[in-house]
Amino acid sequence: MLPCHVVEIITPKKYVLNGLWFGPKKPKRVIIWVHGLSGSVFSNRRYLAKILDNKTAVLTFNNRGHDIVSGTRRANGTFGPFGGEAHEIFTDCVDDIEGAVRFARRSRVKRMYVGGSSTGSQKTVYWASRTKYLRNVRGFILAVPLSDHASTVYLRGRAKLKRAVEVARTLVRKGKPRELLPSKLWHQPFDAQRFVSLYSGKGSEEIFTYWDPKQNPRALRLIRAPALVLLAGKDEYSDRPAKSIAAWFEKHLRKCKVVIIPRATHSFRGAEKRVAREIRRFIAG
Repeated sequence: MLPCHVVEIITPKKYVLNGLWFGPKKPKRVIIWVHGLSGSVFSNRRYLAKILDNKTAVLTFNNRGHDIVSGTRRANGTFGPFGGEAHEIFTDCVDDIEGAVRFARRSRVKRMYVGGSSTGSQKTVYWASRTKYLRNVRGFILAVPLSDHASTVYLRGRAKLKRAVEVARTLVRKGKPRELLPSKLWHQPFDAQRFVSLYSGKGSEEIFTYWDPKQNPRALRLIRAPALVLLAGKDEYSDRPAKSIAAWFEKHLRKCKVVIIPRATHSFRGAEKRVAREIRRFIAG
């Protein structure tokens, strides 16, 4: 059993996010963790729990992309638009993460690290590239940071993805960005704007463009603080060897340490101790 405190985060735009604070109330450092696509406040707890000590806390929270379909709630008690994997607007992550960072800052912690897994790593980089308030943020942790476009081409085929993106873009042009794609066209529920955001290979969400050497990863290059990049050696969603992705990050991130976890899959199941050890080393300075 892992003790924690239930917290309520109010974002700058007055959305309410549920969170869990693990570890001491007044820590020396805190890691603010952003879950991945369809994840939740409970995601990645197997390795995050192994980081805790009497000086280190971890704040996890449900961002607006949690689960498949989810509701959103404003601080005044009214409901916002649907969120979740299917309906989330990616750029809302700036407001969500900013809310979590401000919550942690109120604990007067002097050292903050922001990190995330999979889509959470995209959100981490995007937030860092858009915010003006990086005070006390000492570094970033990017766990299994992959391109959703490249992964889906690899798993579903370029032709199938191209057709689905065309349908999604047509719906957006017709003023139907929140309409779900036909189930016969795609195996998972996504509304049109979310599908274009995730899988078109263009736009704000396509942060890790290692599949296209012509693209300039602007958001990533804006990162100034040190970053730890954790790659899985046997990532089932990756279209290329981890060493190739590692070299791309080393080229475009100014201050980064890239670690490939051998034989690990995307979830890092079975490799939690190694992942936690690398994170502890990164935040120990």
